[in-house]
Amino acid sequence: MGVCVLLAVVAAGDLFSLFVGARLHADVEGDGGFAFVSQDRLDQADRLFLVYDQIHVVGLAACAAAFITWFHRMRRNAGALAPDQFGKGPGWAIGAWFVPVAGFWMPYRIAVDMWSAGTRATPSAGPAGTSFWPVNLWWGSFAGSILLGWYANLSHQRAEELDALLTSVNLGMAAAVLNIVAAAAAAFFAVRLTRMLNQATGGSSR
Repeated sequence: MGVCVLLAVVAAGDLFSLFVGARLHADVEGDGGFAFVSQDRLDQADRLFLVYDQIHVVGLAACAAAFITWFHRMRRNAGALAPDQFGKGPGWAIGAWFVPVAGFWMPYRIAVDMWSAGTRATPSAGPAGTSFWPVNLWWGSFAGSILLGWYANLSHQRAEELDALLTSVNLGMAAAVLNIVAAAAAAFFAVRLTRMLNQATGGSSR
């Protein structure tokens, strides 16, 4: 699946950000209880983080476009199997992502309904298909990475001392870890849901 490839690209970018953050921590030295790092090392870390940000934006945009396209297709397929399962039309599988505030909840509800429709239509889906943990893990880590990443960027912009800068880097690294988990969970969710719906409709994975 092309979506899984793009999710892997996004995760690889987050691994790079973890490398930059770990390298910055390794460059920090202590003397008499005070931490310090050379300006050259700070400038180099800033450049690497800038490169990461630029690549990450492009990769994330491509991944989002592919994922939402797949999400909409799965919503149509699930709707054909269980038309009474959904309170809103298939178009919301796209529009829900762009609704302020509600965008943190509506796509999740659609995903839960799709997963429910798929598990009911394919009793042979196995243990992974009998619970909602793939959806919950994906959405929890995804939403958490967005919120934590936003706070990390805000903290980085406000940081004036090294301790505050390192704190913002730590927050960014935690957000990157959550995003890697979200990418892996999203790939698993996508593969399993596609397989279930294809089995139920007699289609094939695309």
